[in-house]
Amino acid sequence: MITLPQLSPRNRLTGFTLVELAIVLLIVGVLLGGLLPTISSQIEQRRVGDTRKQLDEIQQALIGYAVVNGRLPCPAPGNIASGQPGAGVAAATCSTAASAGGVLPWVTLGVSETDAWGRRFTYRVTPAFATVGAPFQLSTVGNLNVGLTPGATDVAANIPAVVTSHGTNGLGAYTPAGAQLPGAAGDEAENANNDNNFVNHDPTPAFDDLVVWISPNTLMNRMVTAGKLP
Repeated sequence: MITLPQLSPRNRLTGFTLVELAIVLLIVGVLLGGLLPTISSQIEQRRVGDTRKQLDEIQQALIGYAVVNGRLPCPAPGNIASGQPGAGVAAATCSTAASAGGVLPWVTLGVSETDAWGRRFTYRVTPAFATVGAPFQLSTVGNLNVGLTPGATDVAANIPAVVTSHGTNGLGAYTPAGAQLPGAAGDEAENANNDNNFVNHDPTPAFDDLVVWISPNTLMNRMVTAGKLP
């Protein structure tokens, strides 16, 4: 008769049973589940921060363009896909209300095409500040307004240009494929309807847009300093 070796109590304790493994996996799953919302939140905060930096650079690029050319650029068409002729290039004219809005002309300005979520920036300009062959003057007044609510002017009034990132959900933004994402509602709809009014306030569950504008005072001061205005 062959006698099988007997495991000592110590050897029997060196392994894990299936029940013990299941408990360990359950604990690991619970820990990971608790970490995921934190990681997701950190990623979103980083994207917000990166996009705000982009918006700061865009403001400077727009002012620099005005200093060189005596006017702000017209918008680029939003419905042209990246890589196609005319994508990211400022329109030649934007004298009408409809043509004064579009996407940021990233090629013309030499800035990034998209925000940190991979969607284009919306851009609208006061036509009087973008007229070819007719540089704006110290007396030129913008027709764009920013408020805490649609139609209000309690944030900024009579401004030359506004740039919008449509945030995490991207509703109302144009994609690099040239398609506008539908579904913007409430305050976000005001930033996507191609009119002269915009909304900007702290983020809420229904609002995540990031909005900046060209201050008329800053623009005029830079133009005077550069000797472009008397």
